[in-house]
Amino acid sequence: MDAAKEQFTELYECHHGDVWRYVARRVGASDVGDVVADVFLVAWRRLDDVPVGSALPWLYGVARLVLANEARGRRRWQELTLRVAAEPDRTVQVDHADGVVSQRDVAVAFDRLSAGDQEILRLVAWERLAPTEAAAVLGQSRATFAMRLMRARRRLRRQLTDAGDGAGRTSSAAPSMSDWGG
Repeated sequence: MDAAKEQFTELYECHHGDVWRYVARRVGASDVGDVVADVFLVAWRRLDDVPVGSALPWLYGVARLVLANEARGRRRWQELTLRVAAEPDRTVQVDHADGVVSQRDVAVAFDRLSAGDQEILRLVAWERLAPTEAAAVLGQSRATFAMRLMRARRRLRRQLTDAGDGAGRTSSAAPSMSDWGG
């Protein structure tokens, strides 16, 4: 095992329990594992920044920042949910059933995609990031991201066709690929 792995393993074994208890006193039981994992992910990435002899206070500081980010994310999600709920529905549909079927088809098709394809489509469709920005989020070159986006769209289109009326056609109310960044 190389020196970095040994250093991290020792850090983890010595302080995991303390960090776990620190986090558990601040969040619900269902979130503790995720927060602790994020803390040690930061520790791994910034292993050279961990002060020798005072790693635990440093880890507590990282945990505090991770918890703050989690709280900020939850608050933003709640605010967004309230804003969306308050927005009047401006869509006009000839037949409400078509819209329900279309939404269900999209949800089913989207859920059948891999986690990677879903994230790519979310970045361009939901977060409205340009391909260059989305590539940066994923740590990829723009060309790699563009290829992955094209393939994800193709797979979504195929899933929508499969979820259609069984005759190879999607519902006329189904969203276009432009809704998915294309």
